[in-house]
Amino acid sequence: MNQLLILAGGMGTRLRDRLNGLPKPLIPIGGRPLLAHQVELAKKHGFYNIVVFVGYKANAIIDCLGDGGEWGVRIRYEVEQVPLGTAGAVLSSLDRLDDEFVVMYGDTMVNVDLGRLCDFHKRECADATLLLHPNNHPMDSDLVEIADNGDIVAFHNRPHPEDTYRQNLVNAGLYVVLRRALAPFVGAGAKTDAVARGDSRSPSIATFDFGSQLFPAMLKNGARLKAYHSPEYIKDIGTPNRYDRVCSQYAAGIVQRGSLDVRQAAVFLDRDGTLIEEVGRHGVTAAGEVRLIPNVANAVCRLNDAGIRVVLVTNQPVIAKGFVSEAQLKYIHNTLETLLGRSGAFLDRIYWCPHHPEGGHPGERVELKVPCTCRKPNIGLISQAAKDLNVDLANSWMIGDTTTDMQTGKNAGLRSILVSTGYAGRDGKYSVSPDFVSSSLSDAVELVLREDSR
Repeated sequence: MNQLLILAGGMGTRLRDRLNGLPKPLIPIGGRPLLAHQVELAKKHGFYNIVVFVGYKANAIIDCLGDGGEWGVRIRYEVEQVPLGTAGAVLSSLDRLDDEFVVMYGDTMVNVDLGRLCDFHKRECADATLLLHPNNHPMDSDLVEIADNGDIVAFHNRPHPEDTYRQNLVNAGLYVVLRRALAPFVGAGAKTDAVARGDSRSPSIATFDFGSQLFPAMLKNGARLKAYHSPEYIKDIGTPNRYDRVCSQYAAGIVQRGSLDVRQAAVFLDRDGTLIEEVGRHGVTAAGEVRLIPNVANAVCRLNDAGIRVVLVTNQPVIAKGFVSEAQLKYIHNTLETLLGRSGAFLDRIYWCPHHPEGGHPGERVELKVPCTCRKPNIGLISQAAKDLNVDLANSWMIGDTTTDMQTGKNAGLRSILVSTGYAGRDGKYSVSPDFVSSSLSDAVELVLREDSR
């Protein structure tokens, strides 16, 4: 597979004041057009066959990129006479595309290991693979629901009801697609006869979108859509605030180190007593009990903005004890992610251990009452995160409120910070000293940022 489609037909109405007459995909980032960054990424990962879909100010884009010779790739263009939407444009040219291809939106700054994404797609034998990630504005994003095996089962388009709590898992606008899986939908959206006439007044012309229309239709039609859950850097520049954020993160080097082919620094966080308030004897057993400790969302935002992975690692013996099911725990974590998301913060990944070695609880699950390698202070959860996210453990941190968390950090080779919320180290389970003590997660994060800047 070496064909990349870039959808670059948008007008950029919300960015008009920043564009100075340019089409949106040519907006400068780090002194170069956004599309130039995308072509360079394609070349880096072996995509030499690039198709750029253009519409608004097409000639400006064609003049900028040319035939791709500057980068050692081949670029050709598909020109829309009228807007067809993201999926409509691809469907209208389907017979001129390869059997398998990657789709990228021309208004996103991307640093993703495309080879790793495509390898995943091949292993899973999916009709389409979608890169999904958490973001800092899930309430105005389209959210995707997945099964435990990573199959996509539903799409939830914005706006989202206030009383709904879903995982912060957003369609990032980067896909691997089989051409044959799209064939049944050719002709959907814009009518080909009206398009051929260039009749933009025709009421039969309608745009057709990947996220809100095509993928849900494929799912309904029995297609297998797979989630590629990744924390890699991919952000849209569609509003002035988002564009400014991308520019500042590029200047700080955050974009450049955002791919999974680069070792990543991470902060591992405990849950109860560190992010959310401790509840009762057994801990949180219902979503309604989830209450953020004051100012933790802002602290997580600080890590997100610095490009540091934020990973939750938590023991959840309530599963083994029979107090909570896996589905109930998922909803508890959905609630946590929603509350953080409302304040512009996100967790890159959540890992939890369901085991508990001691018996004697009514309704307990015998199959989970066993010793394991994932229950903290064992490092199974951290090892899994390090593998999944390419974490550089020597430059990472463990923050928690118990000696169990501090021992976990020591066992994993992490620098540790004990916070004075929750148990504040008074659990007394392990005789271990943290590297640092902070009054709260906010203070701990400021310490991390100071230490890492040295």
